[in-house]
Amino acid sequence: MSPTSTRHRLTQAAAELFLSQGISHTTTRQIANMAEVNEATLFRNFGNKYGLLLTMLQEAPALGAHAPLHGEYSSEALRLYLDEHLQLLEQFPNFVRSLIGEADQYPPEHRQALEMRLREIQEAIANHLEQMLGTGRLPAEELANLIGAVLVGYTIIEATSGYSLWKSREHFLDSLTKLLSLPTDATIVNNSATSTPALVVDLPTSWVHQLMKQTRILGLQDHAIALLLFGAGLLPKEITQLERSHQICDKSQHILQVMGPNSPRQVPVNQWILGKRYGSYTNNPLTKWLKSRKDDASAMFINADGEPMTVAKLQERWNVWWQELIIGSELPKPIQARQTWCVEMLMKGISLENLSILTGCGVAALEPYAQRAREKAAIAAATQLDRKAPSA
Repeated sequence: MSPTSTRHRLTQAAAELFLSQGISHTTTRQIANMAEVNEATLFRNFGNKYGLLLTMLQEAPALGAHAPLHGEYSSEALRLYLDEHLQLLEQFPNFVRSLIGEADQYPPEHRQALEMRLREIQEAIANHLEQMLGTGRLPAEELANLIGAVLVGYTIIEATSGYSLWKSREHFLDSLTKLLSLPTDATIVNNSATSTPALVVDLPTSWVHQLMKQTRILGLQDHAIALLLFGAGLLPKEITQLERSHQICDKSQHILQVMGPNSPRQVPVNQWILGKRYGSYTNNPLTKWLKSRKDDASAMFINADGEPMTVAKLQERWNVWWQELIIGSELPKPIQARQTWCVEMLMKGISLENLSILTGCGVAALEPYAQRAREKAAIAAATQLDRKAPSA
């Protein structure tokens, strides 16, 4: 066995054991046995298990992947961002607890390497938040530090104490999202009457119909999810929380009971999407998907193992849909489906007050959608006048 392969075996074994059971509970004998070498070889190459840890910290590109952002800044986008980062930490709770909790016992070079890796992660999160937030809220670096400290703290508390400060994981994420979404002095200024409203980027009609066609080809579940994105204006998180019992379906209506952050609300499933009809109240992509189910799972949408679909998996499906349709440009984001639906509803004549009830958003937060609907109506009117213009 060559020195290179021996070193690789040891570092791989150490990484696996550190991640699964923590640093303090991992012994050099366990590492050597998994690497199929004797302990003397480990000591000769790394000195001890902390030498292995130092190598991992120095050579690893980062301690974990960075979750992507989804759309412009909103409570929904922020919560999704927090959820994905928490999932990364929850995969290896023993390692997180051990790495942070025992850092004071490490030699100086270990602490320096750990600090460098944590700083890299903090900078990456800050860069992501800078793109999402723009200006006007907490500085991105401060917000990244706050997010990192709270998520790591939550993971360690849940993994060690057996006692939770929150009723559930969802309650923790909701509380943190609300806290980070509170307006600062800067946001109050930026949201004044003279500021520019949030950008609404609804999708072209042809794109939406192409996507609906694409999802029909890919399968019943994909087609049903697309219907709820563009025909009910639901967010990914809301879709993943739906259960089969949450629908009311008869010849006169198709209603979904949606679990919002504050209270449940009812949302109609529209059969007409941007001028094209997709079935009836009792026979549409969603009812077809549910009728095809042979399992007993209560979730409305499931993964290959029959477990409830996650937001990350829905995002993955969304990307698959668009990758088949758009080449050489940035893919749309799921939040744009909600924006497209809201603008369409307003153009059909729904009031902001009624749209607020359906979306669970405040009337003020929906004003940018109303502005976009007015813009589209003005463009349509000007186009119509141009068609009526007399020939020279």
